[in-house]
Amino acid sequence: MQYTIEKEICGRIRVKLVGPVPQEDLGALEAVLAACPDITDARVYPRIGSIAVTYEPGEVGRLRVLKYLCDIDRDTIDAAREGHSLSTTAQSHNLLLDIAWLAGTYFARRWLLPMPLSFAWNILAFIPFARAAARSLAAGRLDVPVLDASAVATSFVQRDPKTAGETMFLLQLGETMEAYTEARSESALIDALLDVAETANKVEGDTEVQVNIASLQQGDLIAVRTGMPVVVDGVIESGLAMVNQSSLTGEPLAIERTVGDDVFAGTSVEDGEILVRCKAGPGESRLRSIVSLVKNADLYQSERQKRRERLANRIVPWNFLFAGIVALATRSLTRTAAALMVDYSCGLRLTASIAVLTAMSQSARTGFTVKGSKYFDAVCDADTIVFDKTGTLTEATPHVAKVIGSRGWPQREVLRVAAGLEEHFPHPVARAVVNAAAARKLEHRHLHGDVEYLVAHGIASTIEGKRAVIGSEHFVVEDEGIAISERQKARIAAGLDGLSPLYLAVDGKLVGAIGIDDPLKAGVAKAVQDLRKLGFERIIMLTGDNERTAARIADAAGVTEFCANQLPEDKHAFVEELKASGRNVIMVGDGVNDTPALALADVGIAMGQGTAVAKEVADITLSNGDLSSIVELVKLSRALSRRMDRSFAQVIGLNSAFMAGGVASAITPQTSSLLHNVTTIALGLNASRPYKL
Repeated sequence: MQYTIEKEICGRIRVKLVGPVPQEDLGALEAVLAACPDITDARVYPRIGSIAVTYEPGEVGRLRVLKYLCDIDRDTIDAAREGHSLSTTAQSHNLLLDIAWLAGTYFARRWLLPMPLSFAWNILAFIPFARAAARSLAAGRLDVPVLDASAVATSFVQRDPKTAGETMFLLQLGETMEAYTEARSESALIDALLDVAETANKVEGDTEVQVNIASLQQGDLIAVRTGMPVVVDGVIESGLAMVNQSSLTGEPLAIERTVGDDVFAGTSVEDGEILVRCKAGPGESRLRSIVSLVKNADLYQSERQKRRERLANRIVPWNFLFAGIVALATRSLTRTAAALMVDYSCGLRLTASIAVLTAMSQSARTGFTVKGSKYFDAVCDADTIVFDKTGTLTEATPHVAKVIGSRGWPQREVLRVAAGLEEHFPHPVARAVVNAAAARKLEHRHLHGDVEYLVAHGIASTIEGKRAVIGSEHFVVEDEGIAISERQKARIAAGLDGLSPLYLAVDGKLVGAIGIDDPLKAGVAKAVQDLRKLGFERIIMLTGDNERTAARIADAAGVTEFCANQLPEDKHAFVEELKASGRNVIMVGDGVNDTPALALADVGIAMGQGTAVAKEVADITLSNGDLSSIVELVKLSRALSRRMDRSFAQVIGLNSAFMAGGVASAITPQTSSLLHNVTTIALGLNASRPYKL
C-alpha cells in the first residue's frame, strides 16, 4: 500500500493514501489493520484517504507498523473482504453524513428561504408522511405513520408551517438514529458469527484433508457425507444425498440432490454422500447464510418480544383517543399536538429488538449461536436439562483403548475392517476407530462395498461378498440376529472393563469387539453443579451405551439421573414424557441420533463439533463444545429478560411524563417530541450495552 506520513507523534502515526478508500474496501481494510499485533487502534477516514494508527511507543514497533502498512495490497484486501464485509466505521460515517444533510437542509430552508417558499417546501416534505399514513389507513391500521402525519398536520391546521417543518425534522432525525442503532447491533452480531470457525473435507487426489473453509477457493472439490454441513455454494460432481435446506428456505423436509444440482452454504446432508465443486468464495457464501440467519431472527421471536410488538401496535389508537379527550377538554390544538407528538411504539420496538440482537451478538462471542429470542425465552423458563453422553458430556475425540479379536481374526484385522466401515462418518467414535487404524498404519480404504448407515444403531456393508456390520450390542444381536454366547459376552465384558463397546460381525458371526475410552470433558462436573445452583430441578443423561459405562460417566459428571441403552426413538419418547408432565426441557446433543429429541425439546442445543444435521435441527449451537457456555447462556437469557422488562418500564414512564408535560403546557409539543426522540435513542443505546453475567 502506497502512503506518505502526514503527521507523527510518539505512539501515533497518520498516513495519507494515494486516494480515497472505496466503500466496499472499508470493512476489509479495518479488519486487516486490526489483525496487526503491533497496532492498538486504527481509524480509517475513507473520503480523504487517510489512516490514523496508534501503536505501542518505540522505534521497533514503529518500523513494524510501517512495514505492515507497506505490505497491504489488493490480494490482502480481497481476502479480508470475504470474511469482513461490514464496517461499523462506514455506518458511523454514513450516519454523520445523513445527520449533516438533514440538519443542513432544515436550517438552510428555515433561515434562507422566504416564508412562501418555505411553506411550499414543507408541504412537499409532508407528502411522504401523508402517503405512509394513507397506506396504513387503507390497510385498516392506526399506527405510528398515522400518528406522525397527524402531529404534523395539526401544525398546518394551526397555520404554523415553521412548527410543522421542525416536527418533520425531529421525526426524520429520530428515525435515522434509530435505524443506525439497530443496524449497528445487527453488524455486531454478524461480525461475531463470522468469527466462528468451520472446516471442510477437501479432496486432493485420492485423499481427503480437513481444512478451514477460509482456505477454500473457487474450483476446489470437497466431500460432504451424512451429518456434515455444506460450507460453500457449489455444484455436485458425484454422489446422491438428501439435503436439508431449512436454514435458507424454511422447508423442514430434506430434498434429493444429485450430479449437476446446486447446493448452498448453510445447508446440511441428512443422508448420502456427495462431492461438491466450489463455485463461490467461502466468505461470500458464509456471509450470505449468516445474514439470512440474522434477517430471519424475527421468525423466532420470543413471547416476551411479541408482547412488546403487539403492545406497540395496540397503543397507537389509545394515543388518538387520549388526543381526542385532550382536544375536547382543552379546545387547544397545541395541547392536542402534544398528545400526538409522543408515541410509545418506537421505543418499545427499538429497545426490545436491540436487546435481543445484543444478546445474540454476545452469545456468539461467548461460544454459542442462538437463532432468535424465542430460545432465550425457553432457556430462561427451563427447569429440566437432558444431556446426551458421547461428544456432549464426554470428549469429542474419544480413542480406542482395547481391541478384542476371535479365532482367525487378530486384533489388527478387526481394527482394519472396523476402520473401513467407520471412515465415512463424522461421529466422534467413528473418528476414534479410523485414527487408531491410521496410528497402526493399517490400510482400510476401498475395503468394502456400498455402506449403509443406520442412525444410532450401526453400519452395514459387504466385504468380499460377505455382510459386515459394526455397532452396538442391540444392533448386532437384536437387529442383525448375530448369536453371541454367554462365554463371549463374559470375555468381552471382562476385557473391556467398562469401556464403551463396538461389536464387529462378518458373515453372521461375531469376530471382535473394540473398547472406546470416552473420558469426561474438563469442566463438566463444575458446569453440572452450576446448573443445579441456577435452579434446574432435574439434570438427566441419556445414552445408547450400556448400563455399566453410563453409570461410570454419570457418577464422574455429578448427574444423578441417567438412562442407558437409549435409541433415538427412546430419547424422543423420554423428552416427550418430560414435556407431558409439565417440564420445560432443554436437550443437549451432538449426533444424528439426537435430532428427534433436539427437535422436540422446548429448546435444543447442539455441540459445535457435532453433525450438521444436529446443528440444523437445534435452536442453539455451542461453537466451542464447552458446557460452561450453557451456564453463561442461562445467565444471559435471564439478563435479557430483566433488561427487556426494565426497558419497557423506562419507555412507558418517560414518554408518559413527556406527554403529560406537553398536555399541561409545561413544555412545547416540539420539546416533548425532541425529548421523546432523544430518550428513545438513548434507551436503544443502553439496550446495546454488553450484558454483565
